[in-house]
Amino acid sequence: MASCNRAFLTIAATAGVLSFAGVAVAQDVLTVAGFGGNLQTDLRKTIWQPAADAAGVELREETHDGLAAVRVQVQSGSPTWDVVHLGADECAVGGKEGLFEPLDYGTISTKGFDARGYGEHWIATNTYSVVLAWRTDVYKDKAPASWQDFWNVEAFPGRRALSTYPQEMMEIALIADGVDKDSLYPLDTERALAALEKIKANVGVWWSSGAQSAQLLKDGEVDMMAIWGSRVASVITDGAPVKFTYQDAILGYGCLAILKGAPHAASAQKFIAGVVSPEVQARIPEMMPYYGPTNSLAFEVKAFSPEVLAQSNMSPENVKKQTFLDANWWRDNNELVREDYSLLMSN
Repeated sequence: MASCNRAFLTIAATAGVLSFAGVAVAQDVLTVAGFGGNLQTDLRKTIWQPAADAAGVELREETHDGLAAVRVQVQSGSPTWDVVHLGADECAVGGKEGLFEPLDYGTISTKGFDARGYGEHWIATNTYSVVLAWRTDVYKDKAPASWQDFWNVEAFPGRRALSTYPQEMMEIALIADGVDKDSLYPLDTERALAALEKIKANVGVWWSSGAQSAQLLKDGEVDMMAIWGSRVASVITDGAPVKFTYQDAILGYGCLAILKGAPHAASAQKFIAGVVSPEVQARIPEMMPYYGPTNSLAFEVKAFSPEVLAQSNMSPENVKKQTFLDANWWRDNNELVREDYSLLMSN
């Protein structure tokens, strides 16, 4: 009988250990929603998955079509997404609307960040640049080198293209009109719209997607344009006679936020802390050329080749030429500016 009791206790103890081990290795399944496509694939491979591994969470992905989808999730009272990847202005708007949990900046470090790269409810995770690009077969003797040149239709005749979205276009119009890049905000919207009015007759196309902008340049439908640097990269890789400059480019960024009421908010804080850490951010320059880390310390924790530094918009040399988008300004002014900008394009 004693032998049976000992056997029972052994089995019970073993079961208890196995049960405890099962609890110990159980992982939260963190759901991250993004815009999909190649960008989301690259983000997962480059920064999301390493951060999830470090936080001890399993990563699940969804896609969305913008802030409206986030509102639906939060207003349901039981969101199925934990973290969302958005553009900076949408992160700022969502924070203002109460759609996101406050970030724990005791867990998440902002060391190495520009002050415009994070807010109470969001933090930037990857950068892009809106750059001036041109066809070298059109401008053979003298290439445009600034937004002033883009506006100078006498010295640089040709078809231009700008975006249908006012973000970054208003900033480059002000730089073209003589405003110092470090003194852009608050934006003088009347001055920016007046500057855009001067160039409007030479804007052959107002593009509305990255794919469209790249095709315009590749096919020679326009001679110079404002375009995302990441899109220029593919055009150049395909062999088109195109160059671009980071001079006075506008640095925009994608960001992460935690949905209000997210089921795994605590794990999401740890995940985001990993995403913006210098070690994880240092993966971006080599794995996502023409994008950049938001944490400048990425360039201190790893040495990069001259070729990689020349490509990266956030390398110490290139970042000095640019200015960061102010998401909070756009949060408060986007609706009115978009209306005025749409009128300018349609008239």
